[in-house]
Amino acid sequence: MRDKTQTNSAAAGDRLIRAGAVVFFVGAVATLVTVAPLFFDAKPFPTFMFVLSMLMGVGFLIAGAGVLRSAAAGRRQARAAR
Repeated sequence: MRDKTQTNSAAAGDRLIRAGAVVFFVGAVATLVTVAPLFFDAKPFPTFMFVLSMLMGVGFLIAGAGVLRSAAAGRRQARAAR
């Protein structure tokens, strides 16, 4: 049977990492769509597409926060095991 403290402490960081990956992916798709008219000599997309491109950085920060949270939970668990 699993230890509940280990599952709960890692789950919060894991959820942030997954959410960050999803936001990053949405931002990456928006970036590709925004850059595509440059290659196809088409009309550029509206400004909100450039704002959506910023989601790549936001997703990266969310995932980074998840990694830090998971590492902090691991340190707390290691200290409690002493």
